[in-house]
Amino acid sequence: MRILHVVLSRGFAGTERATAEMCNAHAAEHEVSLVIRRDHRGAGGASIRDHLDPRVTVREVHPWFPGFGLARAVRELQPEVIHTHLRKATRLVARMRPPWRRRPPCPTIATLHMWVNGRHFLQMDGLIVIAAWQKRDLAHYRGRIFDINESLIPQPRIAATRRAALRAECGASDTDFLIGGVGRLAHSKGFDVLIRAFREAGSPHAKLAIVGAGRERASLEKLIGDAPVKLLGFRDDAKDFYQAFDLFVSPSRSEPLGRVLFEALDAGTPVLATRTQGPTEILARLPGTLVPIDDVAAMAAALSAAQCAPRLRCAVDLTPWHLDNVARETLAAYEALRIARTQA
Repeated sequence: MRILHVVLSRGFAGTERATAEMCNAHAAEHEVSLVIRRDHRGAGGASIRDHLDPRVTVREVHPWFPGFGLARAVRELQPEVIHTHLRKATRLVARMRPPWRRRPPCPTIATLHMWVNGRHFLQMDGLIVIAAWQKRDLAHYRGRIFDINESLIPQPRIAATRRAALRAECGASDTDFLIGGVGRLAHSKGFDVLIRAFREAGSPHAKLAIVGAGRERASLEKLIGDAPVKLLGFRDDAKDFYQAFDLFVSPSRSEPLGRVLFEALDAGTPVLATRTQGPTEILARLPGTLVPIDDVAAMAAALSAAQCAPRLRCAVDLTPWHLDNVARETLAAYEALRIARTQA
């Protein structure tokens, strides 16, 4: 099958990682192409392009006029399905009206990495929902809805020496209680709340480390002051850090799903999260602790309780989210849309 993915965001966060994983998973047996913007690198130089299998064909389009490059890619690549990610890519594909057709020349499908933040999502032939709460916005949607999990590639276990080295980078010894966070340094991710809660908890044997880059770094540094907190920036080895943490915290103000929770649980690390959309749904099925959004006192109390509890790793069956299963279900969705198009 000729598959064309489109994502027009910058940097390499959860959506870009999921897109890259799906492209790579299908590239072994299918012709996979990806359209990205020319200025695809984000804070710290991170980009989806660095994480793609060489068999994935990449087309870069002008960031100001991406529609022209996208239309050209569709003409030349002749995809049998177009899969979009996030609002801008979905809007462009939904509005695509080649002169020889009244609609895009093949089935279109979008993954709801967040929510339905535009009518263009409702114009796609199919939608992939990664969380049940997303269906609340789809009461009047006429296309096909596919319930497919977010993908996860299980991380190999790291050696004890590697774990010790990562903890040292975080400023923690083996006897310290290391609290970790992973994500963009953006207001929506709530790392300011985590830092305030950590300072309020005030344990002399706790350390905090946050992996990620973003525009909030300067303000977070001011908030840290002299507290034992490390901002480690963007790291290609971010998934190794989960195994170095004693507790993983997702303090987001808004979190549609929460891929980081699966990555932490895959590492066997206990999870603390705010009662945002995705974590509330995930932690109803998997182990973890929830606290109210933006509640510094509640988070501080949860941090203190976690430190007092025995340091146990958790074991969770995450095979429904493993990439090979998710890739197979996604391919089946493509095929269902292709068949429906030929019968229309």
